[in-house]
Amino acid sequence: MSDDRDDRIRERAYQIWEREGRMHGDPERHWHQAEAEIDRESAPPLTADDALPETGEIASTDVLEVEALAVRTGISGDEAQELIDRLGNDRAAVEQAARGLKRRRNPDEGLAK
Repeated sequence: MSDDRDDRIRERAYQIWEREGRMHGDPERHWHQAEAEIDRESAPPLTADDALPETGEIASTDVLEVEALAVRTGISGDEAQELIDRLGNDRAAVEQAARGLKRRRNPDEGLAK
């Protein structure tokens, strides 16, 4: 990750924290949200070339859906895309798998709450 991108994400995460009333306890969510916002801003817009050739429609697992799952559950965008690709349109199964992935990565998270 470039230093410039890190700096932009760090600054955006701080702005999110300030916007939400400077409450402590969720810096990872702020970081993921900031990362998603920065990536979305720097991504090229979808064009007709991004459409599925047979239907002319954009694939159902678009960037915003993947991004929203990543921000909601605290996993990376790549992990979110992999879960959606593997589990399809079963939103409950995708959410459960994402939260399970997050818990396996941070088993102590949530115990002190």
